[in-house]
Amino acid sequence: MNNNPTTAATTAEAAAHLQEGINLLLSRWTALRMAVENEWGGRGSLQKSQQLGGDIFRLLTQSKEEVSIRHVDDMLYDFMDTLNTDIEDGSIEEISEKLMVMHEECLEGNFGSIRSLRETNTPNLSYVRQRGINDEEESEDDALREDNSRPKWKLMLHNANQFLV
Repeated sequence: MNNNPTTAATTAEAAAHLQEGINLLLSRWTALRMAVENEWGGRGSLQKSQQLGGDIFRLLTQSKEEVSIRHVDDMLYDFMDTLNTDIEDGSIEEISEKLMVMHEECLEGNFGSIRSLRETNTPNLSYVRQRGINDEEESEDDALREDNSRPKWKLMLHNANQFLV
């Protein structure tokens, strides 16, 4: 018998709530929204972000090993790297923690944090873009580098996570 709550099977209701909560949380993450809306990961940025929700859900519900917050952090850092975005505002750690708490709550049949997210309006984006240090020699008009990769963006957000419940 598996006594590990991280890998324990979830009920259909808990799974549905968890998937909704993951999607709501990601849709309110300012850094991800900026990267997607500006297509910093290319034209497929929106599809990539939609796939991220499913990947996180599978990690939390189908992993054969115990999932730690570090696993979620790594997944989010790797994902934001595919969007050519460096995150230095602490939001990845905050999102990871909220995902882990949400998962644990769902396993206990507690959907309060997801209800709270559902009832909260999505904030408007207000930000300033700053080129990454390695991109100084390129002009703002350059869409692609010589190797067809996009320049990397560094996010400098202040109070970016106030939306999180």
